[in-house]
Amino acid sequence: MTALVELRGVVKEFPGARRGDPVHRAVDGVDLSVEKGEIFAIIGYSGAGKSTLVRLVNALEPVTSGSVVIDGVDVTTLSERALRELRLGIGMVFQQFNLMESRTVWGNLAFPLTVAGVGRAEQQQRISELLHFVGLADKAHAHVTDLSGGQKQRVGIARALATNPHVLLADEATSALDPETTRDVLDLLAKVNRELGITIVLITHEMDAVRRIAHRVAVMEKGRIVETGPVLDVFADPEHAVTRRFVGTVIDDLPDATVTAALREHHPGRLVRLAFRTTSIRQSEAFAAFLRRDVGFELVYGGIEEIQGSSFGNLTLALTGEDAAIDAALAEIEPTVAWTEVD
Repeated sequence: MTALVELRGVVKEFPGARRGDPVHRAVDGVDLSVEKGEIFAIIGYSGAGKSTLVRLVNALEPVTSGSVVIDGVDVTTLSERALRELRLGIGMVFQQFNLMESRTVWGNLAFPLTVAGVGRAEQQQRISELLHFVGLADKAHAHVTDLSGGQKQRVGIARALATNPHVLLADEATSALDPETTRDVLDLLAKVNRELGITIVLITHEMDAVRRIAHRVAVMEKGRIVETGPVLDVFADPEHAVTRRFVGTVIDDLPDATVTAALREHHPGRLVRLAFRTTSIRQSEAFAAFLRRDVGFELVYGGIEEIQGSSFGNLTLALTGEDAAIDAALAEIEPTVAWTEVD
């Protein structure tokens, strides 16, 4: 894999709201690498710095310090003219669509092509291709004010693809949409990546969007990257507190202290948590180890989830029987299933 976007020690500061106020450091020493052909998600709560970060990538904001390298070119060293040329290779999809409401769908797609100096005949062919690709061929001459939110975002994606970019920046592209439309737009972004080979940087505060289409994810908090890795690894074993909060919004398989206390009150035996991963043995094989040793088990909390064809999850069991038998069963499954006693 080859890095298409690299951020090295990037800092972005804004002046205080009033004279004498300290500067606000929105991005604080970020190192990040996005590989060619992947969908890389950057997730964080409001104010984490993720939208500022994406504006640094396409040089809509200058960095305070550090470097932003795109396809081997350090954008922080470029002139404004060179930056304009660079931006032709970077598509941008916005939360609020940013379409020209006075124009038709066709007119919105024609605009970036005209700016890029594309001739009329080539424009017509390109726009027709794009409208068919995003499923809006029948809306070519509709005004954008007559479109639904999902249709507007499809136009926004088509417009971002007009100049054949090699990277697409999607900044909260689904935040203004309902759940069903969100799924449709995410599926379209996945299609862009899969069929066109375009690298996508997905900025979001929705972990479900990350789970659905991203390959890797970086978690931001207070301007810093606090955790990064393949999506399955981050979901299965979140290390940072803010990551665990995000994962908890879509996967509720780990009881908190209050729930654990209630489980102890209502279920006799030892509470043990089993961590299942794609590479581990199946649940039935783990349960068979308990049965062979006359260990009773009851599933009291947890669940198994799937991310892009890979399964994982945590199951909390109440085990009853002789301690020696329980220990022997846990020792048998330990090579393939991680387990812990629940405190």
